[in-house]
Amino acid sequence: MSSEVTIVNCPTCGKQVAWTTENQYRPFCSERCKLIDLGAWANEDYNLPAQEEEPLSDLIRH
Repeated sequence: MSSEVTIVNCPTCGKQVAWTTENQYRPFCSERCKLIDLGAWANEDYNLPAQEEEPLSDLIRH
């Protein structure tokens, strides 16, 4: 079993953070950075691309 610790950058501030079970905020460095990210999602600063829906006429077979 490897004892190497994975290091990631905090998505909010870029600080290097150990990805371990002891870090309750991973992948963030702190609760503050986690809440900033959550606030950005709630404010719709981030979004996921939506699939375009097929027109209903394409779904109906004659």
